[in-house]
Amino acid sequence: MPERPDGFKGIPWYADDPLPHPDALRIKDGMDRVVSELTCCRGEAIVLEGVSFALRGGRALVLRGPNGAGKTTLLRTLAGLTPPVSGAMPDPEGAAYAGHADGLKAQLTVAENLAFWAAIFGTGPAEVEGAIRGFDLAPLRERRAAELSAGQKRRAGLARLLVTGRDLWLLDEPTVSLDRTAVNRFACVMRGHLDAGGAAILATHIDLGIEADELDVAAFAAKREATLRDPFAEAVE
Repeated sequence: MPERPDGFKGIPWYADDPLPHPDALRIKDGMDRVVSELTCCRGEAIVLEGVSFALRGGRALVLRGPNGAGKTTLLRTLAGLTPPVSGAMPDPEGAAYAGHADGLKAQLTVAENLAFWAAIFGTGPAEVEGAIRGFDLAPLRERRAAELSAGQKRRAGLARLLVTGRDLWLLDEPTVSLDRTAVNRFACVMRGHLDAGGAAILATHIDLGIEADELDVAAFAAKREATLRDPFAEAVE
């Protein structure tokens, strides 16, 4: 298989594929992050076809559509958790994903969980302390995750974003279980991320008071029933 000439990774390249300019991979300095003609699957079923958009650094993109339209499928594909069928997208290594699970080890404290993720992403104590401050977790820092309420777990899980050092945040219903105060704090963290030149793609039904572009995922629904003959598809999902 020929090597892609544009810096996109993880997707087969063929000469007739539409290719954005290589500079589109950069999210800093006002450049765009481009998704082009992306086809996504859920298990063996093709769900989305031809998904295309550009996201500039400092901007957020809100995914719209009814339940089952493919918002989670698109986010998981962009995060590299579900292989794309075809198309082009930026390297998932530049993204941080926060899905429905909080990603916390029950027997570790809040601070230990964040330190664990900092080690995974190659950051350090400064990022951990910033995450604790950002999500008002200081009173909970020595409490085990197993002892947290659902809303507290969600805050600690979202705090992982601040220790990743990643420019692009992929967020699937990030405000689930959060009370109004916690939602406002999350919105403040989001604004800080965007003001610093980062970007975010999120599926949410909550108005965060953040200026954002919108993408109707239903517009890219697969127009034909198609399945992949992949015996490992369910395992990947």
